[in-house]
Amino acid sequence: MSDITTTDTSVADPGTGRTRHLGWALVLISVAQLMVVLDASIANIALPFIGEDLDIDEANLTWIVTGYALAFGGLLLLGGRLADLYGRRRIFMVGLAVFAVASLLGGIATSEPLLLGARGLQGLGAALASPAALALITTTFPAGPARNRAFAVYAAMSGAGAAVGLILGGWLTGLDPILGLEGWRWTFLINVPIGVVAALLAPRFLPESESHPGQLDVPGAVTGTLGLLGLVYGFSRAGEEAHGWGDTWTIASLAAGVALLLAFAFVESRVSHPLLPVRVFANRTRATSFLVMALVPAAMFAMFYFLSLFIQLVVGYSPLETGFAFLPFSVGIVIGAGVSSNLVNRIDARYIAGTGTLMAVVALVGFSRLSVPTGAADLLALGPDGHLGSDVSYWASIFPFIVLMSIGMGLTFVPLTLTAVHHLRAEDSGIGSGVLNTMQQVGGALGLAILGTVSLHYAEGTKDRLSEQLTAQGLPPEQAGGLAFLGSFTEGATAAFLVGAALIALGSIAIWAFLNVKHTELATDGPEGGVHVG
Repeated sequence: MSDITTTDTSVADPGTGRTRHLGWALVLISVAQLMVVLDASIANIALPFIGEDLDIDEANLTWIVTGYALAFGGLLLLGGRLADLYGRRRIFMVGLAVFAVASLLGGIATSEPLLLGARGLQGLGAALASPAALALITTTFPAGPARNRAFAVYAAMSGAGAAVGLILGGWLTGLDPILGLEGWRWTFLINVPIGVVAALLAPRFLPESESHPGQLDVPGAVTGTLGLLGLVYGFSRAGEEAHGWGDTWTIASLAAGVALLLAFAFVESRVSHPLLPVRVFANRTRATSFLVMALVPAAMFAMFYFLSLFIQLVVGYSPLETGFAFLPFSVGIVIGAGVSSNLVNRIDARYIAGTGTLMAVVALVGFSRLSVPTGAADLLALGPDGHLGSDVSYWASIFPFIVLMSIGMGLTFVPLTLTAVHHLRAEDSGIGSGVLNTMQQVGGALGLAILGTVSLHYAEGTKDRLSEQLTAQGLPPEQAGGLAFLGSFTEGATAAFLVGAALIALGSIAIWAFLNVKHTELATDGPEGGVHVG
């Protein structure tokens, strides 16, 4: 992938006559995308420190994560369309500026409302910048090897962001105060110089697209945004142990989201300039790409969630050690994306993405075989800290499947990103990118909700049984419950991994059956008219 900076390094901008350096353009877009993606996980490790410092109770702490996910997932379609209408570079810059300001507010927040508001504002900035970034790759890099390599770097940044966020979050929160500011504040403040510099450099390295002001579909924007907010919030709430699928607000949120999205579909069929043109979904290959890019993150995000908890709570790793345990994922997805970007020039996307998803299925089945002692006598024999420690081998039981999963994801994301936006009309590239990002966010929220429910279902019975056995051995109820958690959590997590494997298997079936685009077609530009794309 590194040869993107040495091959086809510059092209003439027909609009200004200036030379555009593609290597620096890619660095700019990639850094911005990495910043946006890792912010979804970088704050997770800092939550206990934030709660203690700002006196936020445990129930409201989840809103630091949920608030960002809500704004990001709910506003992506709007962000993508605004990029099409008002200029992709302009919206990219606005998104980065909003993100930087929100990060500054979060880093200096002295109260719960200010921090939660800053997280929502970060989500808005991310929703503006992310689809514009993907669309800018389409419009900046010529079709063929250069664009394929650019998509590989973009996909690697998107996939590695969660792992990088865990490492960076663990390191920053463990630092002693810098300039009088606690370590958790730097998980936000680190974004400020990055966002500002990227926004200032954008006019130098990125081209601007045509703008079409006055064509914004306001009714569609309102109904579509509120509908997505309802779905993301409902799925997020359903995945929480304290609420679940039967909770009144969960049901109300999901019902309202579905109703508003139906209203959105009605509006879109009757306006002259819809927020989401139906033609974006009219192509079978593109629709398949969108579907699979919802199913795959649904399993991948859940893998990060359950595996990070297993490594910390069961094996006994510290937050920083847990972050480094995922470092091979970042390396593997970069390798997989690099291999994929070279293969996609010679092999049809179906075979590359299909192989990648099958590798991910095998990896998740491997994670489902993680086990801990489930007998009372075995649990009683554990050390006083209640962790399994060396009884679970990271290198034998976890590392191989992290590597397999990451390479599989690299092989999957690059061809699917290409096919999802390939041959879109120029005026639809922003909204097409917004749809792709939306499917990932909604899929991730739905995946956590479904797999969280599966995990709780399998864990509850095991925990009750082990607690009774340990209490009968004379342990105090609190200690018995803590030891029983080791077996019960793992029982639930491994069941969730199996369901995640089934979700990716469905995506793999869809790829092999419906993803019908030749590798030669991915080297062409322009809308699909006259070109068979399946």
